[in-house]
Amino acid sequence: MKLILTGILAGLLAATAARADEMVFTSWGGTTQEAQTKSWAAPFEASSGIKVLQDGPTDYGKLKAMVEGGSVAWDVVDVEMDFAIKAAKDGLLEPIDFNVVPKADLDPRFTTDHAVGSFYYSFVLAWNKGAVSGEPAGWADMFDLAKFPGKRTFYKWSAPGVIEIALLADGVPADNLYPLDLDRAFKKLDTIKSEIVWWDSGAQSQQLIASGEAAFGQLWNGRVFALEQEGADVGASWNQNLTAADVLVIPKGSKNKVSAMKFLAAATSPKSQAMFAEASGYAPINTAAKAEMPADVVKSLPDAYVDGQINLDMNYWAENRDKIAERWYAWQAK
Repeated sequence: MKLILTGILAGLLAATAARADEMVFTSWGGTTQEAQTKSWAAPFEASSGIKVLQDGPTDYGKLKAMVEGGSVAWDVVDVEMDFAIKAAKDGLLEPIDFNVVPKADLDPRFTTDHAVGSFYYSFVLAWNKGAVSGEPAGWADMFDLAKFPGKRTFYKWSAPGVIEIALLADGVPADNLYPLDLDRAFKKLDTIKSEIVWWDSGAQSQQLIASGEAAFGQLWNGRVFALEQEGADVGASWNQNLTAADVLVIPKGSKNKVSAMKFLAAATSPKSQAMFAEASGYAPINTAAKAEMPADVVKSLPDAYVDGQINLDMNYWAENRDKIAERWYAWQAK
């Protein structure tokens, strides 16, 4: 109920945000947005005098409707990178003003004309130690019901990650994942479909694993980090961890574009990126940030697990997400 009321309040605030000294930041909620608020919004408010109203969760359909309807209530939005690539092509985003947003230290993998990196993450295999006998070594164990019985949880929405996991578990080499063999992936997923529990938010993924309702799960590494910080008895395998980044974008027609550009500059600064990484477990996209972080924190980030690491192909997903989604949801509904 608290979350619902918070969301309603944020929505009301967003709807009324038009003052020059206010802007609206939208993200995914939960521990990630809490860390963004603490690490980015609070210091920005103190230094600029610009109030940052929080809204969420990110909703791609809502963003598109706002822009096309000419009534944009969001100023900065945290999105997945493949969406940003497609949205830029569709004319839904403002170009980034790199005269305001310093570009020199931003990781070029996550910087485009219409987006700057938010954070860098990995999908890892997580499990509840009390619900699992033994220690799964990787994605193949997620599909081995005889060796590791119990429910598995995966991301519900059509997005980079699950298809790749199924193909890796079926023996496809990491360097041969793309273009994705959907027939093979869905055939592999069929073998465990009866044991899949879907999560549709990071908070739900944490709850499923922490409670043991799902023995295993495909989780963002930051969500596992948060569970560990809370003392949950969870394990994680970084074998074949799947990496990608969220990025920050400004919807076309933002009413507070000038403030939004200033916010991007602040959020991607070395200090703000270091604060967020330390709070969330996600890696910074500003290459100068690690110099401001404790060495033990740097060692816990996805950058420390590059052996066997696999980069998800965001350009492929930007081109094929809609087509994959049709098949994905039809398969779920069977």
